[in-house]
Amino acid sequence: MTKPQAGAGPAIVDTDIPARLDRLPWGSFHTLVVAALGVTWILDGLEVTLAGAVSGALKESPVLQFGNTDVGIAASAYVAGAVLGAMLFGWMTDRLGRKKLFFITLAVYLVATAATAFTWNLWTFVVCRFVTGAGIGGEYTAINSTIQELIPARYRGWTDLVINGSFWIGAAIGAIGSIVLLDPAVLGGDLGWRAAFLIGAVLGLVVFLMRMWIPESPRWLMTHGRIAEAEATVAGIESDFRRRNSVIPAGDLPRIRLRARSHTPLSEVARTLFRDQRQRTVVGLTLMASQAFFYNAIFFTYALVLTDFYGIRPDHVGWYLLPFAAGNFLGPVFLGRFFDTIGRRPMISATYAISGILLAVCGYLFAIGILSAAQQTVAWMVIFFVASAAASSAYLTVSETFPLEVRALAIAFFYAIGTGIGGVAGPLLFGHLIDTGSRWSVYGGYLFGAVLMLAAAVVAFRYCVPAERKSLEAVSRPLAAVD
Repeated sequence: MTKPQAGAGPAIVDTDIPARLDRLPWGSFHTLVVAALGVTWILDGLEVTLAGAVSGALKESPVLQFGNTDVGIAASAYVAGAVLGAMLFGWMTDRLGRKKLFFITLAVYLVATAATAFTWNLWTFVVCRFVTGAGIGGEYTAINSTIQELIPARYRGWTDLVINGSFWIGAAIGAIGSIVLLDPAVLGGDLGWRAAFLIGAVLGLVVFLMRMWIPESPRWLMTHGRIAEAEATVAGIESDFRRRNSVIPAGDLPRIRLRARSHTPLSEVARTLFRDQRQRTVVGLTLMASQAFFYNAIFFTYALVLTDFYGIRPDHVGWYLLPFAAGNFLGPVFLGRFFDTIGRRPMISATYAISGILLAVCGYLFAIGILSAAQQTVAWMVIFFVASAAASSAYLTVSETFPLEVRALAIAFFYAIGTGIGGVAGPLLFGHLIDTGSRWSVYGGYLFGAVLMLAAAVVAFRYCVPAERKSLEAVSRPLAAVD
């Protein structure tokens, strides 16, 4: 139960709400949360895959007539939008609440991705991709924070990794969509790629309705002085579990005392990130930047590698993306549980190191030209089976190791800086390297990505927080907590 306490200044609340959320068994409520909120990564995977899979069609479009550099500009515009959207919507999420923002950000995405289908030149395409990215970036902050605050601690690591890995379900949908819609016998030509961008809008409409049943985060409500609402939300969740004959463990629960606040000043956010928890900030930036370059540089330009170096037809690119997507999704599914059992530090450092080594080896085989397109795809499957778990763990780290009051903005900050460094520069750099027509030039980019992952592995092994199976409040004490 929650007990408001009188006194001078803002009310102090003595509550067991976090412990009550963490003691719950897995139930249909958590499944709904994962399905309705985790679809963000599916949408992002869909968007990124479509942009890559239809890049050949964009180059052949009689209206757009893109070059490789234009494809890189459009990819970077999407990532730049995601960076700025994450910062803006992250600030709003901590201030206005999780639920309002995961509706606003989804609406922004829906409108922008649908508008992409009706663009007529490079700059209209770029603007629509930028706004689409802004919606997805905002989704990351609102959704990551909500999921972290609603999922019990003992399931948090595996759940977060699998949800992040679901990006590749979207990638598979995008690959299949491109195969069908780019087929000259279906639509092809200038209509195929336009229809492909409408897939996300249709999927988003369904998700919008699903989210109607997701409550506001009780943890956010309690820190903002809305105690009655927080108590009613948790009581409702518990009542639903009991109605379904789920057993909720009894016994005394740990409590926490909080001083209610309406918002957290940006100065306090900056002090927390850059002074009080500076070491965690370094870890977060390192993990996010390295995986962002690794992923965005390679995946945004994978279709160009297939078409330019292996002579794969644009309408056949999707067939090579499907197994690639499968490896990426299965990695977090099978490796994710070890992040909750073996622990965060050993698993994060191991997956980053193995990913870097495999990329260096595979890149060399590509450079000397001994791999076929099919063998190259198998190699990517192996690399990204491990790398997908590593990349997902970066999002897990930055969303669970900072105080509740700044969680969404912290996620936005790390996503923005990491993705800005690795995601914007990566596609532009690799677009240029592919344009040189030199396999060794492309290998140089791969090798740089491998070095970044190995450096991140060292940082993770030395400084990662052992957050496995611990409550969020135990991992990082809330700023509003009082003794």
